[in-house]
Amino acid sequence: MQLLHSKILGNGKPLIILHGFLGMSDNWKTLGNQYAEKGFEVHLIDQRNHGRSFWSEVFDYDVMAQDVHNYIIQHRLEKVYLIGHSMGGKTAMQFACTYPGWVSKLIVADIAPKYYPPHHQPILDALNQVDLNILDSRGKVDRELSKSILDMGTRQFLLKSLYWQEKGSLGFRFNLKVLSDKLEEIGENIGSSEKFEGDTFFLRGGNSEYIAPHDILEIKRHFPMAELDSIENTGHWLHAENPKEFFEKSLSFLNR
Repeated sequence: MQLLHSKILGNGKPLIILHGFLGMSDNWKTLGNQYAEKGFEVHLIDQRNHGRSFWSEVFDYDVMAQDVHNYIIQHRLEKVYLIGHSMGGKTAMQFACTYPGWVSKLIVADIAPKYYPPHHQPILDALNQVDLNILDSRGKVDRELSKSILDMGTRQFLLKSLYWQEKGSLGFRFNLKVLSDKLEEIGENIGSSEKFEGDTFFLRGGNSEYIAPHDILEIKRHFPMAELDSIENTGHWLHAENPKEFFEKSLSFLNR
């Protein structure tokens, strides 16, 4: 059995944090340290095909939820607090519905339990145009990506996964081939009849369209105890755009 890679911060109540598509655990390091200072043992996890975790041709929310379960068993955790953003939010929702007895509280950041049409194709196309056999510096990779990805913040996010495989050879920590081939899976919903009846908090970006007003009925169908709040003037990356308010609102919910 292959186990997910993680960074563990602090001591106390177990809190698992799941990153989004093309991300990694390092994206949550600053917030993770803040939760650790407040009495949580924070597990920053790299999901399969991301970060330093294993690569696999199998990629869907059922197996990613199973990965989290395996991780919890191996680390001898009991009921966990769980935060997931975007793709990580879908994994967190699937895990809570499949293994409800293992979850104390669930926080879902800017994603709803519904199907999303594939919309990452332009980013994947740009990444697949990058020839790491000839590009030998981060600056050169950035310039190549900038031909298609104009937003510097998006490029900087992607470049966090760029690393030296060996001297003179760069690589991405995410499994670009499988993620490109399995793009449809990213938008898939959790099981249609599945439900988690524990405490749940959906936190959305005020300027994001990922959670629309009409999604609330579907959220409540799967998560009848769900509360919904927004962080104004933020988009999909709400935890990065306003980490202070994200931390305050999430911590308040976790500590209730």
